[in-house]
Amino acid sequence: MKIFNKRNIIITIALIATYILGKVLIDTGIIDSYLQLNIILIGINIILAVSLNLITGFTGQFTLGHAAFMAIGAYTSAIITAKFNLPFIVAILGAGLMASIAGVLIGIPTLRLKGDYLAIATLGFGEIIRILALNIDYIGGAIGFNDIPQYTNWTWIFVMVVFTVILINNFIHSYHGRACISIKENEIAAEAMGVNTTHYKVLAFAIGAFFAGIAGSLYANYFYFIKPDSFGFMKSVDILVIVVFGGMGSIPGSIVGAIALTVISTFLQSIGDLRMVIYAVILFLIMVYKPTGLMGKTELKFLKKKEVKHNVSAKG
Repeated sequence: MKIFNKRNIIITIALIATYILGKVLIDTGIIDSYLQLNIILIGINIILAVSLNLITGFTGQFTLGHAAFMAIGAYTSAIITAKFNLPFIVAILGAGLMASIAGVLIGIPTLRLKGDYLAIATLGFGEIIRILALNIDYIGGAIGFNDIPQYTNWTWIFVMVVFTVILINNFIHSYHGRACISIKENEIAAEAMGVNTTHYKVLAFAIGAFFAGIAGSLYANYFYFIKPDSFGFMKSVDILVIVVFGGMGSIPGSIVGAIALTVISTFLQSIGDLRMVIYAVILFLIMVYKPTGLMGKTELKFLKKKEVKHNVSAKG
């Protein structure tokens, strides 16, 4: 397939135009600091949702520990930039790498589990990471990690979101991605067709954890301060809700879900405790009337709604 075909050129021009427009609006003050904050949160949530969708939506591994990978990335990035004064790009890569290693380490012993058992195991992993962060004084312990340099800006968030979406989208449409989808559809049939299910489940976990680590790095280096409670069980649930809300197995769904729920949550902040009630009602209505999520199984590839043809064969 030609890289420089008409579609790719149009997409590249659109991305560059979007970046320049955002940069100009921020530099001229039209987008104020409050809007910038929400744009950064939307970008981080998109990265988290797309990476979790790879594990849960496409590979079918139900996990409740995604926030733990984000925490590993956040603390790694904070140490690299605040204590060693290394460049931010080193921190981003280091955060992704450390989270990915953790994904492999937790993936190998637990991915033989399925369904609720895997969810409980990953939930336990998340709590282990949180408790470790609470008791390590080097990273601030319960007080939290302060004075983290603020490197995250529009450029970094835009580049990382585009990088995440393109890489995971291409992975899903590769032979390896189809192998992951085949595991979700029928693991026994996938094994019968020669798919190494353990290998691909660990691979999906490692890739998903890598991008969750990058999201953690962007988070830590935007908010100056992180603490263990920021990456607890509820954070994992928030990410999972975005994925389910947008559509399991749909990258555009993760993007739309991250934007919609971040905006809804922001608008509802002014009404106090009633916010969570309205938030829950919106989610309830979506699940009742649109159980497959807002975008169903819409693919990003053709930029139009199309049902994913889940091929369970080993080679597509």
